[in-house]
Amino acid sequence: MDTNFVSELASKLARAVPDVGSDLGVMREDLEKNFHSLLSAAFERMELVTREEFDVQRKVLERTREKLAGLEVQVTALEQQSAVASQGQKNQPKTERD
Repeated sequence: MDTNFVSELASKLARAVPDVGSDLGVMREDLEKNFHSLLSAAFERMELVTREEFDVQRKVLERTREKLAGLEVQVTALEQQSAVASQGQKNQPKTERD
């Protein structure tokens, strides 16, 4: 998870807290640290992936699907050849052995 994103989000959350008095600066810093820790832990448990990792895996999946489609075509062609060969053998007249 991008630490910049977490830091930015924690900072925005801390700034969203309304003013409550003269110790606001210290309290906001503490809130920001706590928000950062909580968000980091939550995102870590979610086992999120980056966009780059997602895109790489998507490309791998696309290539795999293309290969699978090609193999399916080859299997179909081989099955048809096998069926034709079987039919050809059945239609040949039997010869007697002497």
